[in-house]
Amino acid sequence: MASLRAARLASLAVAGVWSLPLGRPPPAPCSAWAAAMEPAPRWLAGLRFDNRALRLLPVETPPPGPEGAPSAPRLVPGACFSRARPAPLQQPRVVALSGSALALLGLEAAGREAEAEAEAALFFSGNALLPGAEPAAHCYCGHQFGQFAGQLGDGAAMYLGEVCTAAGERWELQLKGAGPTPFSRQADGRKVLRSSIREFLCSEAMFHLGVPTTRAGACVTSESTVVRDVFYDGNPKHEKCTVVLRMAPTFIRFGSFEIFKPADEHTGRAGPSVGRNDIRVQMLDYVIGSFYPEIQAAHPHCSDQVQRNVAFFREVIRRTARMVAEWQCVGFCHGVLNTDNMSIVGLTIDYGPFGFLDRYDPDHVCNASDDAGRYSYSRQPEVCKWNLRKLAEALEPELPRELAEAALEEEFDSEFQRHYLQKMRSKLGLVRVAQDGDGALVARLLETMHQTGADFTNTFSLLSSFPLEPQSPGLAEFLTTLTSQCASLEELRLAFRPQMDPRWVLRSFYHGVCFQKGRGIQKQRSWGLLETASPRGPTQASSWEWGQLGSNCDLGLLVRGKPRDTDVGGAQVGWG
Repeated sequence: MASLRAARLASLAVAGVWSLPLGRPPPAPCSAWAAAMEPAPRWLAGLRFDNRALRLLPVETPPPGPEGAPSAPRLVPGACFSRARPAPLQQPRVVALSGSALALLGLEAAGREAEAEAEAALFFSGNALLPGAEPAAHCYCGHQFGQFAGQLGDGAAMYLGEVCTAAGERWELQLKGAGPTPFSRQADGRKVLRSSIREFLCSEAMFHLGVPTTRAGACVTSESTVVRDVFYDGNPKHEKCTVVLRMAPTFIRFGSFEIFKPADEHTGRAGPSVGRNDIRVQMLDYVIGSFYPEIQAAHPHCSDQVQRNVAFFREVIRRTARMVAEWQCVGFCHGVLNTDNMSIVGLTIDYGPFGFLDRYDPDHVCNASDDAGRYSYSRQPEVCKWNLRKLAEALEPELPRELAEAALEEEFDSEFQRHYLQKMRSKLGLVRVAQDGDGALVARLLETMHQTGADFTNTFSLLSSFPLEPQSPGLAEFLTTLTSQCASLEELRLAFRPQMDPRWVLRSFYHGVCFQKGRGIQKQRSWGLLETASPRGPTQASSWEWGQLGSNCDLGLLVRGKPRDTDVGGAQVGWG
């Protein structure tokens, strides 16, 4: 019977089971008619939905129109969500299930593997809806690379609903890659197999590393394809559409509160709900009451709302500081630390161009589009603090700016340092007594790792085998093994070499200075200077000098290996 049931579910998945036009939600997502159109689950039948977010926050009903109109790109003013419908996939099939994540929902696949995979392929691809699910897309804004981008929203993800478990927990389920929404802009709302596997694996790896994170319950691929330029080299290819089931208490983020932002002085963009302080109050009440109940209980009276909001912001600061401290301790680089990728409950969310350190390099950048290194490994703590400041701005007037700034200065740095040192002491086995010099010890170790090109993870792993017991390897053997994690001289030379020809970088920068000064420059003059700066020019700086200077070569005119000042259009500019 189980195999017959599985075959039936698989055939339903292939068929798509829809009688509605693609992308158009039914008039009432939870109506008896809509439920009758969906296949009845068995393995997933125990999931009980209670979609509090859609009850307590404003939801836009898509405007009527032709097929595809509900998912047409548009501004969504006056709402936190817009109802949506996953677009069906051809022949969905399970790539992987996370038993430990699904167990949080009360799901156990042992002995029911065929049934579990068939239902996961059908329901977690979006080809059918579970009873009680109400798919919707969340509206939010964000500062991207330091600039306000206006409305963003769930362009490739859909809220399914919130599952309440027997353990008393509430888990929001989300399908990432489920198709277009009003926030997809010009994209197709799809994710592909390679990026989905990365998100699935990293979500679960981070959890098992002890880092606060969203979870990934399932990864489902299909025979549907989209075109992607994998290497951005002008050679696009067809890739399989894939969906990840993501789980978290909530996916509300800092950018969720930026929908009220008036026109930005730099970009001119504004949020879609400017002036709607009533919705900001609703969101604060919802977030604090649902995810910070101890704070809500400590401030029950309406007259105490400002102090409640200050206490809430302080706890968000502390959770964020602890989260980024955990990242630094495992060598994790997020890659896109925009305000729309910062969880309001202190979780790691949205695994895009992330990476982990191999050779320890504090300036490592894992995102190829981050040309300025804004989100480099070493800058993650300060960027998180910057994002918290933007959250504080978004909470005004419910959170007075001066109180928020005071809380940020009092809490973030101290909480980050405390948690970071606690974790690093643990990694080094310094668990008995905390000493004042522990921070300097950690800093010296990391500097040594940087100078020698040591592997970040393997170095800490090998330190755990330091010979203390008689049966342990000898000290000489241990040191040999440890130094094997360091880079060779050739590897270090390659690692520290300039990343681009300094002649062209310098020319661009030099002309930029002239442009800002409103002056022209003679071509012969500029090329003469560039010839001086080039390692192939008159100075013939050694490869070691260029390697040591690294990216600073972009701003340095070398004369006998040293920077000098030069005259730019009559203005003295120091290069170096």
